Formats: sequence, structure tokens, C-alpha cells
Amino acid sequence: MEFKNGQIIPLEGGKKATIIKKLGEGGQGIVYSVKIDGKDYALKWYTFRFQNKKGFRKNLQENIKNGAPDSKFLWPLYLTEEINNSFGYVMELRPAKFSDFSDILNNKVRFNSTEKLITAALNIVNAFRTLHRKGLSYQDLNDGNFFIDVNTGDVLICDNDNVTPDGIKNPGNIGGKPGYMAPEIVCAKSYPNSLTDSHSLAVILFKLFCRHDPLMGKLYVDSVCITEKREWELYGKAPVFIFDPNDKSNRPIQGVHPNPIKLWPRYPKFLQDAFIKSFCEGLKNPNQRLPENEWQKLLIRFRGTLLRCPHCSSEVCLAMVPRGTSIKFDCGSSYSYPFTLETDKYKLPVFPGAKLYKCQVTKDNDDYSTVCGEVIMNKKNPALWGIKNNTDKAWKFKTPDGEIKEIATGSVIPVANGIEVTFDGITTKVSK
Repeated sequence: MEFKNGQIIPLEGGKKATIIKKLGEGGQGIVYSVKIDGKDYALKWYTFRFQNKKGFRKNLQENIKNGAPDSKFLWPLYLTEEINNSFGYVMELRPAKFSDFSDILNNKVRFNSTEKLITAALNIVNAFRTLHRKGLSYQDLNDGNFFIDVNTGDVLICDNDNVTPDGIKNPGNIGGKPGYMAPEIVCAKSYPNSLTDSHSLAVILFKLFCRHDPLMGKLYVDSVCITEKREWELYGKAPVFIFDPNDKSNRPIQGVHPNPIKLWPRYPKFLQDAFIKSFCEGLKNPNQRLPENEWQKLLIRFRGTLLRCPHCSSEVCLAMVPRGTSIKFDCGSSYSYPFTLETDKYKLPVFPGAKLYKCQVTKDNDDYSTVCGEVIMNKKNPALWGIKNNTDKAWKFKTPDGEIKEIATGSVIPVANGIEVTFDGITTKVSK
């Protein structure tokens, strides 16, 4: 059944939702724009046949009661009363600035920089890290779950109705979407759980960076007709990563798979190695899949190696430049290989525009969003660079001759080889 514009839908607790218009339709149901107490929301109304309607509804009630694990989730807020043996739930509306993940995969919209791409990946990883730390598993992670602002890297996650306590089969009996399910689910050896989420997350990240399915290569193309049995073999029984260093049988094909062929070589080896581990060892052994905190460290490391040209804004990944060679940008600008600010976890290039995040300069902290410092260029003399203190605490730095100085909020440390900088519990050294 479909609702008419203006129809009133009763909610649990006594509130009422007024149908404004139909927004879209999928395999599970229809999404409407609704108003509740004068505010706009989205209503997902189920049209599929429930295998365990009572259990499904109860799980949603528990999730509503407990609240969203993170603000990035468009979490269920209200349940409707039943109408004609079905029901739905209300969530926040997606703001217009967010694009469907599928539009990114199809190159209909593009990130304005690699930095924003990495920010989106970090936001996705961090959201699922928070969810898993709360003892939950998503159980149906796929490309339809994400809305991304390509200008900022902000992320929203929808379709959270299958989220279930880890180790418990979701009442909707959902296994996942083909291409995103872990091999053990495809082979019916496991129900969805946090480890199968980890596989699905790696697929999402690979698609985000390479715009392609990590298991779709020559073996898939040679199959001609993808029967259910053949799909079971390619994604369950004997999956092969398209960039498996020890098995070249499923490489992407020139002219057929342009995205991974073009994009894979652009990424540093440590990121490639993470995908290799995920889709080689991780396909066979779920415990070898990268946890979210490892992905987060790798992505922070990748972001920290990006240099942006002060003139044309093109980007260079320092991790892919031989140490000691010049940095060359698209506009022809060239710079000497930069100094490095080294902490116990990260090596940060000291280059104009580079940002120092709280997780990098504060002990025992994983805040990857808050900017604590920035490398700036002297306006009068572009050859002079410095590190600006953007925090509310003073820093200390020691000159090469041993003199110790304090750097107040808003002040700048002149960059020189051999200086030591003490941030919030972390001492670093600038070196060639």
C-alpha cells in the first residue's frame, strides 16, 4: 500500500506524522517526507513480508530507546502504529548537500580533494568503530547506507533498522547485499556479526578509493553468465582479490575496469597493504580483518602525507615521493623535500597548509577532526615557514642551541632543522 499526501500516520507515544510526499522506494519499503510537530522528517514504511515481525519491531524499539551510537547515523526516532499489518519508523531527513554513495561510485559527483575523500573514509570508519564498541553489529553494510558531502567529507548513515546486538541474528533475517557479504555468510557458515561487518567495511572503503568491486576482475568477466552458483563461487567459496600479489587470475581488465587500474597505483603502499590483508588473509580468516582503529590510524597517516600546492592546490602524496627529491606540483611549482615533525605514532611533513590534528599532538587521543596547529607561510617572505598554535594551551619549543621558548595561542614557531616542540604531553623533533 502507498500513502496519500496529507494522510495522518499515528506514532507510538501519541504523536502523529503527516505525509508530505513520497521520496523513494526500495526492496524493503517506501520512504516519505513527513511532518511531526511542524518539523520535517523521513518515514520508512515497510512493504516486504516479515519473517519475524514481532522480533523485528521489538529490536527497533530497543534501538530507539538506546539512541544513536553516533551523530552520523540517521537513527530510528519513532515507530508508527501498525496499519494493514505493517508499520514503519521515522528518522531525520538527509540534507540536500549530501550525495548518494552510488553517485560517487558512478563518478556523477566527485570529491574536491583527496583530503576530503580521506575525511569521508575516516568518518565512516569512526562511526562503525563507535557502533561496535557499543556491542552492536550493523549486519547489512552496503553502498545504499551512505550519504556523503563531497565538499567536506561529512557522512550520514541510513537504513539502520537491522542493527542488532553483536552475536545475535537480526530478526529480519537479513544476510546482506551481494558483493558486500563476507564469504562465510555467502557460504551459509555464519550469521552477520561484527567480523562480517569488518569485511563489508573494507569493501566500502575499497570502492570509495578505487570505485570498483574488490573481487570483480577477469574471473567475473570470463564467467559470461553469472548464475547463483557462479556468484557463490566468486564471492563465497573461492574469492580472489583483484590485486592479490600471489594470484593474478582475477586482475582487472584493461578497457573493462578502468577505475581500479587508474586509481590503485595512486595510493601509498601502506594503504594497498591494508586492502591486500583484508581481501587475501581476511577472506579466509575473519580474525585477520582490519579493525576500525587500524583503519583509522592508516587513514590519518595517509592524510598526513598529503601536500597541497600553495599556488594551484594540486596534491602530492609525500609517501610516494623518494626521500630527498623535489616535490613537483601540476602548475610546475617545485619545492625541496620538506622537514618532518616526528611523533611516536606519526611522521608529519612540515609544509605550508599542513594541519596538525589533536590525535597527532596529544597523548592518548584519537580525535582526528580538531585542528591544533597549522604550517603557515610568511606573507612577506614565502621562504619562511612556521607552525601556528591554534590551541588554547601554550606550547614549548627548544632551539638547536638548547634555548627553551613558550609559544602562546596564536603564536608561531619558526621552522628549523633540529628544533624540538612539546605539545600536549607529546614531544616531537623537526628533522630532515
